[in-house]
Amino acid sequence: MQVFAKSSDVKEIAGSKKGVTGFVPTMGALHEGHLSLVSRCRSECDTVAVSIFVNPTQFNDKNDLKNYPRTLEADLALLEQAGADLVFAPDEKEMYPAPDTRVFDLGGLDDVMEGPLRPGHFNGVAQVVTRLFEIVGPQRAYFGEKDFQQLAIIRHLVRTLGLPVEIVGCPIRRGGDGLALSSRNALLTPAHRAAAPKIYAALQKGVAMMPDHSVAETARAVAEAIDSDPLLQTEYFNLVDAATLRSVGAWDEAPAIQGCVAVRAGEIRLIDNIRFK
Repeated sequence: MQVFAKSSDVKEIAGSKKGVTGFVPTMGALHEGHLSLVSRCRSECDTVAVSIFVNPTQFNDKNDLKNYPRTLEADLALLEQAGADLVFAPDEKEMYPAPDTRVFDLGGLDDVMEGPLRPGHFNGVAQVVTRLFEIVGPQRAYFGEKDFQQLAIIRHLVRTLGLPVEIVGCPIRRGGDGLALSSRNALLTPAHRAAAPKIYAALQKGVAMMPDHSVAETARAVAEAIDSDPLLQTEYFNLVDAATLRSVGAWDEAPAIQGCVAVRAGEIRLIDNIRFK
């Protein structure tokens, strides 16, 4: 496994590889969810490239950026075991030699759910993803479905910009108790970590209620189930058209409906989602 800090080196090496290059962009603090993306990439591509970069332009909370876990040495050991071929681990100056002032048209997909709560977040995601695609030059890129809104936005970005990259969405990986794997889980207090699996249990309850209950009744029941634990507070639970991310008012309004939730567990925000139909 080769590790690079300079974009010029990555461009040269990645560009010399034969066959299909697959790419897994990460912010490090790797867990089984990330490694499942690397495994999927390894099974489908000739070259596996991974990036580790905590992107400042997608953080609207400076404390969140400061506290985001950074475990580069451990991450590299995990990636070598997982069969990565090359890793790009730049610093901020390398990624952004000049301020990135690009503003992207995200088709309104950033106007809902996480968008209003995290102003500028998805534009920052668009900045770093397009920059990474330019540097690595992959034919395929792998993203987890836990960040469902982000995945929809990246697909929109690739389509509207005509980027020659196939976006592959991969299923959420969960712990044995149902909690979606996330780098932020490591920041939970023991009490909040013990409470957090109730989020997925509530989502499952919602799916079981359909179609005998209305969308509004189901949404209310999911939020109430989460909020019944005093350590958890629902920021939103939206039942949305999986393609447009627009809220639905009835089960027959969209061919595919996703339930997306954000929850405060003390100081940490957790997101999750589940397919309803």
